[in-house]
Amino acid sequence: MKFLIVDDSNVDRHLLSSLLHELGHETEVCSDTEGVIDKLSQGQYNALFLDIVMPNQDGYKFLRALRSNDSTAKQHVIFCSSKKTVLEINYGIKRAGADEYLVKPVTKETLTEVLQKVPLA
Repeated sequence: MKFLIVDDSNVDRHLLSSLLHELGHETEVCSDTEGVIDKLSQGQYNALFLDIVMPNQDGYKFLRALRSNDSTAKQHVIFCSSKKTVLEINYGIKRAGADEYLVKPVTKETLTEVLQKVPLA
């Protein structure tokens, strides 16, 4: 599978990308949301790993834009954040519209669990 990772933290991008590569997947990384909708509209990613807290545009706002765009509305999105209370996780999925939620720091086990829910096509 192929994934796009959007996170302003170089350390978090590298960790997630490395774990995905170990599991046999391809990745591309971005440090912010600029140009990401254009990349996703080409339909080449199984899922987007999206940080919530970023300097220019937070993940919630970006996800609203993504869902309102016809060509990217159905993109599988996994929030990847250090926000880890039940309230924050429920907000990310039920209110913000993410498909899954992965709490940082990411481990191979938590990543594998989330990947089992990603559509293949």
